[in-house]
Amino acid sequence: MSIKELIQQNIFLLDGGMGTLLQAAGLEPGEQPERWNISHREIVIGIHTDYFNAGSHIVNTNTFGANALHYSHEELEAVIRAAIENANEARRRSNGAQEKYVALDIGPTGRLLKPYGDLDFEEAVGIFAETVRLGTKYGADLIMIETMNDSYETKAALLAAKENSSLPVFVSNAYGEDGKLMTGATPEAMVALLEGMGADAIGVNCSLGPKQLLPVVERLLRVSSLPVFFKPNAGLPKSENGSTVYDVTPSDFAACVAEGIGRGVRGAGGCCGTTPSYIRALAECLKGRAPTVCRVEKKTVISSYTHAVSFEEYPILIGERINPTGKKRFKQALIEQDIDYILQEGLRQQERGVHVLDVNVGLPDINEREMLVRVTEELQAIIDLPLQIDCSDAVAMEAALRRYNGKAMINSVNGKAESMQAVFPLVKKYGGVVVALTLDENGIPDTAEGRVEIAKKILRTAREYGIDRRDLIFDPLAMAVSADPMAALQTLRAVEMIRRELGCHTVLGVSNVSFGLPARDAINTTFFAEALERGLSAAIMNPNSLGMRSVWHTYRVLHGKDENCTDYLSFAELLAMEEQRTPEVRTPEKKTVDKQHVLTLQEAIEKGLRDPAAAATQTMLETVAPLDVVQQQIIPALDRIGQGFEAKRIYLPQLLMSAEAAKAAFAKIKERMTAEKKQPDAALHIVLATVHGDIHDIGKNIVKLLLENYGFTVTDLGKDVPPEEIVRAVVRDRVPLVGLSALMTTTVPAMEETIRQLRERAPWCRIMVGGAVLNEDYAARIGADAYCKDAMASVRYAEQLANGQI
Repeated sequence: MSIKELIQQNIFLLDGGMGTLLQAAGLEPGEQPERWNISHREIVIGIHTDYFNAGSHIVNTNTFGANALHYSHEELEAVIRAAIENANEARRRSNGAQEKYVALDIGPTGRLLKPYGDLDFEEAVGIFAETVRLGTKYGADLIMIETMNDSYETKAALLAAKENSSLPVFVSNAYGEDGKLMTGATPEAMVALLEGMGADAIGVNCSLGPKQLLPVVERLLRVSSLPVFFKPNAGLPKSENGSTVYDVTPSDFAACVAEGIGRGVRGAGGCCGTTPSYIRALAECLKGRAPTVCRVEKKTVISSYTHAVSFEEYPILIGERINPTGKKRFKQALIEQDIDYILQEGLRQQERGVHVLDVNVGLPDINEREMLVRVTEELQAIIDLPLQIDCSDAVAMEAALRRYNGKAMINSVNGKAESMQAVFPLVKKYGGVVVALTLDENGIPDTAEGRVEIAKKILRTAREYGIDRRDLIFDPLAMAVSADPMAALQTLRAVEMIRRELGCHTVLGVSNVSFGLPARDAINTTFFAEALERGLSAAIMNPNSLGMRSVWHTYRVLHGKDENCTDYLSFAELLAMEEQRTPEVRTPEKKTVDKQHVLTLQEAIEKGLRDPAAAATQTMLETVAPLDVVQQQIIPALDRIGQGFEAKRIYLPQLLMSAEAAKAAFAKIKERMTAEKKQPDAALHIVLATVHGDIHDIGKNIVKLLLENYGFTVTDLGKDVPPEEIVRAVVRDRVPLVGLSALMTTTVPAMEETIRQLRERAPWCRIMVGGAVLNEDYAARIGADAYCKDAMASVRYAEQLANGQI
């Protein structure tokens, strides 16, 4: 039986933890677990064999951290070859008649991707690709990408797998207590991305115990048309006699995971703290059980790096302002590469309530490919809305889709054979919802019936490329009524027919209908209302138009799509405020709308705009003392962003971009103070380090950035730092606060040893700890003063210490 047949027809069992078992067998803190594939083969084979004997259908190779960042090419090849040989030997030695498969295990790199970190997307793809090629070469049956806590790195790994292998690919993410990835993605966003790119199964692993992760699994089951698998930890970790143990027993673990099976989970296993006894208990619990079939109808969905937008619930508004057509100031910004102007256009549209941003940078005077990629990346760095990649150049389109963090909307394809041949392979490879224009080699049909026939042709061709009808949204093309009085009626008929006869969604560039006429907004809003009544799914529109936004809100109220009129009431308040302003500001046709708002320093920091933050600081320093700028402007702005992060209103990427904007402001302040030969008062000194044996420093780097922006002096010792080195740094400068990070279960003992040595040689020093494998109780057990669940918690603790509150 093939692995794809197994997961479609049966409940399948995965394996459990590897690191804790190797640690129990003698793996030293700081020792790379993957090297045991060569140096301790029998131990690794024994663990794999025990999992197969316990009932696992799929066993992961001991290659979680095996990549080019940690190993030379020669050693990487030797490690992966040995790992697959060990798993295959275990399959031969094991008992049991179940189907058995070997999965190449791929974990995260331990580095954050740009723009939030220092690892380029293509570099990440290359790192994963090398591991994939070696795993395929030496005979893995499938690829298991797991414990990913960033959607962008997940995409890089899946893209590498798809481009370098034909093996089935399972993808599993690590969700936090808030039901999101570290960088903000919801389960729904990850399903959109992973289904779109062709993953074969989607899962949840690590982070938490089965009870805490079950709600995330349920959210996956509601939207995923792919098999869902579940690999939670054995509960919460704690330290006993110098060892890490977990608080959920095998029987309780099995019972809770079985609940997920009953709700539609197709595959199950364990992560940190689980052993063959957990898998055996799970196999016993599931003996004789047939899978619960979840019939999830595929929906038309796009996503950003944080959330999904569905076209099933209510009409979607697509902001049209990032487009040079008819916009002299925007053309100038493209030619001058004035990215800040473009970003502010995006932010203004987000503030006006659009759900998607159209991105079109097509000008003959610029390199469209380079500019489209740059604008896409810059927008996604500070705005969490999905983007519509609006481009007629297939090369530029692919470059932007490759770098896009999510499942994009793609504008566009049409009924011409060469258009479909160029665009459909990109949709299939990168995922996306593609706008299909109802025109072909003969132009745009005059009648609705002619446009529907082209839509049918596009649907047939898309099916040949393996593209689901739900990933097409048809644009029946709004034409100017000034040129053809019947144009609007034919377009409206086509909208209705495509929705009713073909069951497909529709989109229109609404303002096209009014070209050549005065008072265009009146025409546009009426046409928009008519189109909504005919079933229009989405509109590419000007969000500065109060008329268009009024139609959208009133339509939702009248059609029962705005519960308790909540959104309309909020809009009505905004409307009242707008009505008090001058007509020059309110009317979208006025040229004043294109004037760029000069941001204050606090606005620039809160929006994450680096260059405007630096410019505002430079201007402010002409009249305000440098330290007053810090205390009165920068710190309050950072506090507001920090409070939003703590309240889960904003996500880690927004927090980091605001920190980068503050960093740009600080650079100007430092220049001024250096020129004036002034030095700020000595700040609290903090030492940061990722403990010995742990090569992950994402969390530590984020903490460093924020602490420095709050004015603290930070010494970063890096990753994989021995306890003695940390102690030396603390004693040498009599440092009052240390921050320790650990992501891997196997390195928590190194953290405990570091704390022990610090207590012995630097009793004055406070110790805060953080990392995915820790919690408040565990931190207290190993002797830490504070457990900081995220970067802002580290800042708050440092502030309390600096202010004498602890």
